[in-house]
Amino acid sequence: QVQLAESGGGSVQAGGSLRLSCAASGYGYSTYCMGWFRQAPGKARDVVAAIDRRGSTMYSDSVKGRFTISKDNAKTTLYLQMNNLKPEDTAMYYCAALYQGTRTLGEIWGRYFAGASRADYWGQGTQVTVSS
Repeated sequence: QVQLAESGGGSVQAGGSLRLSCAASGYGYSTYCMGWFRQAPGKARDVVAAIDRRGSTMYSDSVKGRFTISKDNAKTTLYLQMNNLKPEDTAMYYCAALYQGTRTLGEIWGRYFAGASRADYWGQGTQVTVSS
C-alpha cells in the first residue's frame, strides 16, 4: 500500500515548461506500475504517461515528444517533465499506482490505464494551467 502526493503544478504561458513530482510513501513502491493522468473541466480522466517496474514507458499520442515520465526508486518519487506546453494541456494532473504483479506495461496500459482510467491508488492532484 502506498500514499501519493503531487507537487509542481502552476500557471505557465504556451511554449513553457513545468516539472511535476509525485512523492510516494508506505510499503511496496517497487511493486507498482506508476502513471500520470489528467482531467479537464467537463472531460473524462485520461492517462498521459506510464512507467513500469523495469522503467519501460508509454505515452498518449497527444503528449509524445513533449512530455517525459521518469522515476527515482531510491527516493520513491515519480516525475513528469512537460515541455512545449499548449493550452489544451490545462487540467488537474494526478499521480496513480497500480499493482503490477505478473502483468506487462502493455497489458496495464490497454486494460486499466487507457482502457478504463483505473488504478489502485491516487494522489489528490495538482493544477496545471497553460495560457495562450
